[in-house]
Amino acid sequence: MNVPLMNPRAQYVGLESELTSLMSGIIDTGTFILGPNVAAFEAAAAEYLGVKHAIGVGNGTDALVIGLRALGIGAGDEVICPAYTFYATGESIAAVGATPVFADIDPETMTMDPDSVRERITGKTKAIMPVHLFGQPADMDALQAVASEHGLFVIEDSAQAWGSEYFGRKAGSMGDLGTFSFFPTKNLPCFGDGGLVTTNSDDVAALVRKLRFHGSKDKKVFEYVGYNSRLDELQAAILLRLMQEVDAWNAHRREVACWYEDAGLGELVTTPFVAEGRSHIYHLYMIRSEHRDAINKACSDAGVASAVYYQPASHLQPVFAHLGGAPGDLPVTEAVSADGLALPMFATMTREQVDAVVAAVRTAVPAGVAAG
Repeated sequence: MNVPLMNPRAQYVGLESELTSLMSGIIDTGTFILGPNVAAFEAAAAEYLGVKHAIGVGNGTDALVIGLRALGIGAGDEVICPAYTFYATGESIAAVGATPVFADIDPETMTMDPDSVRERITGKTKAIMPVHLFGQPADMDALQAVASEHGLFVIEDSAQAWGSEYFGRKAGSMGDLGTFSFFPTKNLPCFGDGGLVTTNSDDVAALVRKLRFHGSKDKKVFEYVGYNSRLDELQAAILLRLMQEVDAWNAHRREVACWYEDAGLGELVTTPFVAEGRSHIYHLYMIRSEHRDAINKACSDAGVASAVYYQPASHLQPVFAHLGGAPGDLPVTEAVSADGLALPMFATMTREQVDAVVAAVRTAVPAGVAAG
């Protein structure tokens, strides 16, 4: 049985005519930029997330860059973030002229370790940027306590976490600012690029709105060197409709995670750990195993997709070599990078597909070896 790593196309079966009609209606209006659909999506997103402001931008990376700018972070500043994350996290910090300082992660949740953050704070530190990795929120209480103690901003990189919760609070609603990506493979996707900035600050929201629009609020007077980064009407309309489906999609992903356990995957590899008070939406289903490479090959041979993520981690990427990162600096990050593997996970996955994945994994794990 061929099993893809992700299958976003299957989510739209039965919605094609409705989505096509939505897009056709927008084409008929001729309004494509910052129109009523963007306003409606921003309002719906703010209500869903429990924040005062939600501002659509061109993509998730722009959300991070514009968010950093809106908080006044730039040259000479340091921002602490995890090294085990997609490159855009550290890239956005460097893009505003600040310096990314890479922290280690918790070995169970794979999210940023508050103790590692505390060790890296200097007089130049202005913010910490936790990533709600693979769909599970970071340890926000501990991270916010560190930030409060040192007077730092908290920026939530929630690109992979739409709908996940931390003790009843939605990812992207807890920091000074949150960001999201709506890349087509995300749990809440659009049909191209799209992003969102969230905040409860009126002043920060006003500046984000200017920065996404060339540093202007009226296209006549320009107060900042900004960006051309606006969520368009077509994507906003799609997101507004798919918001009605995403909670059910996320619930099914959780069911798939339960199926993996029922099928005995946890006897073979280390399966995702969900910390108390946190809800996981399984944007990716990441296992750990000393037999990672053998499992990867066995899956490929069986027609089951799998993927290695974030190797090398950000602190060892060539672009950040000038920061002096070296192997051994972040031992947990490097261990997870060396033995982590994403197995198939999507909102329409069947139990039969789960069983096929586990069967493939079982062929690569030596008999009698228990997951540790």
